[in-house]
Amino acid sequence: MKWILLRGLARERGHWGHFIEQLRQAFPEHQFHAVDLPGTGVHFKEPCPPTIPEIRRRVQQQVAHIPPPYCILALSLGGMVALDWAQQVPEGEIQQLVLINTSSGYSPPWQRLRPGSWPRVLRLLMRRDLFRREADVLALTSNRPVALETVKHWYSIQRQRPVSARNALHQITAAARFRPADKRPLSDALLLASRRDRIVSWRCSQALEQRWQWTLKLHPDAGHDLPLDDPQWIIRQLRQYLGFR
Repeated sequence: MKWILLRGLARERGHWGHFIEQLRQAFPEHQFHAVDLPGTGVHFKEPCPPTIPEIRRRVQQQVAHIPPPYCILALSLGGMVALDWAQQVPEGEIQQLVLINTSSGYSPPWQRLRPGSWPRVLRLLMRRDLFRREADVLALTSNRPVALETVKHWYSIQRQRPVSARNALHQITAAARFRPADKRPLSDALLLASRRDRIVSWRCSQALEQRWQWTLKLHPDAGHDLPLDDPQWIIRQLRQYLGFR
């Protein structure tokens, strides 16, 4: 299986940390390709489109050298891109879909971005001290004690490949506007959500589960950045879902 990994708002492949290597160790027969959304990572100098379909088309261009079919594992905003992708391609091009703490227009705005997180997100976008900003992002998205090395790593990413405020706002705009098409893209998909996510309510994943009868697994206490807080839990859920013993 060839997996495409997509990160969330203003994040890039470097923010997966050790998770990709853990996936490769757990599934040595699979291939994992982390892809940056436009305006982030290796594409940080490029403008990010303000709609999910336009972002999705740019991502598809990036992976055109990899022959389909694909499997997609995506977090938050990346999950919206993955869902739109699966709905727009011929049947069979996307074989597996794993969406982590994502949302869609099927849920009300106060679940898609919890009211208490709005002021913090806006302050983060305006903060000029990059080290403190990345520390605050981690404090908001993780429910675990964060190692200083992780803060330093995220700070280094932002120094080398900074996401502009304009591109971050375009991504927020794209996410706010996104509403999937009505058709169910796959007969089943794996939805992973954190009950204690302080940014996106787990009920957004539940809405997708109920609409399309997909598989939903809930983590009891991790934060929005579930791959950071409990990567092994994700791997266990993935192994079970794919039928690994």
